[in-house]
Amino acid sequence: MNKVSAALAGSILVFNVQTVIAADAPVIIGGVEMPAVESSAAFDQIKKKLGKWEGQLTQSLTGDVIDVSYEWTLVSGGSTIMESVVEDGVGMFTTYSDEEGELVVKHYCALGTEPVLSVSEATDRVVALSFDGSRSPLMRDSHDFVNSMRWTMDASDSNSMVYEYTVYLNGELTSNRAELKRQ
Repeated sequence: MNKVSAALAGSILVFNVQTVIAADAPVIIGGVEMPAVESSAAFDQIKKKLGKWEGQLTQSLTGDVIDVSYEWTLVSGGSTIMESVVEDGVGMFTTYSDEEGELVVKHYCALGTEPVLSVSEATDRVVALSFDGSRSPLMRDSHDFVNSMRWTMDASDSNSMVYEYTVYLNGELTSNRAELKRQ
């Protein structure tokens, strides 16, 4: 590694450390301090996933096993978590934000739909989400969309988790399961 690469690598590392530290500090934009953000318990559970995770996903429909990566980043002054998803080389993203004290999730899918999901379970180890028909016009008989998501953290290893989700494809419910490790 040459001196320029080494200096750049050091700069990137410092930037990442500052980003993590800044997440707990007051947010100041142009000299104006933004109001403190209050988070729901479910939002705080999703924050435990911040960082990059990789693994393999098994599709129940085909039995195929594909490489996947998920990266959760705290944005918007700490009020939103953005998840970048890559499944078998296809990118997607999901946002997690509180609305009136409740976690609301919007998934921007490769299926061309944008389902909205709400919390159905939130514990220290599990966050489960279900499709929220009151916030989204999608219908299983005429749209393809993600219907549920569930993350289960390993009880003995906070750097391991299982991600399971269901999808309506042509009116039929299918499921996928990924085993992930924090990078």
